Amino acid sequence: MKAARFYGPGDIRIDDVAEPATRPGTVKVEVEWCGICGTDLHEYLEGPIFAPAKGAPHPLTEETVPITLGHEFAGVVRELGDGVEDLRIGDRVVVEPYLVCGRCDPCRRGMYNVCQSLGFVGLSGGGGGFSQFVVAERRWIHPLGELGTDVGALIEPLAVAYHAVRLSGVRPEGSAIVFGAGPIGLVTTAVLRAVGIESVIVVEPADIRKAKAVVAGADHVLDPTTTDIATAVSELTKGRNADVTFECAGIDAVLKSAIRSTRAGGTCVNVAIWGHEAKVALNDLVFREVKVVGSLAYANDHPATIALVASGRVDPYQFITGRIGLDDIVTGGFDELVNNKEENVKILVRPR
Repeated sequence: MKAARFYGPGDIRIDDVAEPATRPGTVKVEVEWCGICGTDLHEYLEGPIFAPAKGAPHPLTEETVPITLGHEFAGVVRELGDGVEDLRIGDRVVVEPYLVCGRCDPCRRGMYNVCQSLGFVGLSGGGGGFSQFVVAERRWIHPLGELGTDVGALIEPLAVAYHAVRLSGVRPEGSAIVFGAGPIGLVTTAVLRAVGIESVIVVEPADIRKAKAVVAGADHVLDPTTTDIATAVSELTKGRNADVTFECAGIDAVLKSAIRSTRAGGTCVNVAIWGHEAKVALNDLVFREVKVVGSLAYANDHPATIALVASGRVDPYQFITGRIGLDDIVTGGFDELVNNKEENVKILVRPR
């Protein structure tokens, strides 16, 4: 089968690779759609980062680059391994793309998203969604019901947002601010609106992204280049600031603004993956007892995220800005996202 494999910075190739074999307790999924993630872009531009470099194989897969990319994917069940009896051939499913040890303390506590040997299908070996077939353990297979597989490819990023919102503890009558309206900021905005948060503010400087934030569900969009965020937030929240804030940019100044925009006793959730050590003014936390919570990916969040989309409370199609074939993945996918990042949210790849 064909697969888009990452070799190094700027080097993604379409290779012929062996079709994976189904093992007991696993499911073979024929991938219909796979989204290009910001993490994939970082690998393309600067990697290997999460991808295991030569000489440093991932502890669970024992693989190094080149590896098949793609971890935001959905498809159709094509083969069931021995012992799998609760799915049917032809079922539409999304794969929760984890590789975990199951033995470490976080895994034993149900926090498998921070497994001490954590890996991802499509980043750490074990195949990837930019290929025709992926084999995964049954525990990671989530039925989509009547949802299409194009929508299914968006469940993974939406689950990231759902997990962050869940960790924040925000209540429906509460208020929230999302800092950054890139793909993760937009899906976080949509999930906040979907779970019934009364007031959602987005902070974003780019005009195109500001418009997308409104569609995603923002009540107010503030431009930090033309607006004093602290003053505007105070006015919009009647001097209280927001119950929860979400840092989705990975920028020191943005984190500072997010913390200062959080209500006394409130929670600032860091969703971004940082490329450098963050600088935090601890007195901004201490003097108002603000909590900062890290949120990584998802854990036991896929079923609830699927139900949220199936209920119609989230419109996933607003995030799809392109559909391409596997052969066009570099120019029509990665290069397009790098060169026109503000115009795009999610480009879906059909690997067949």
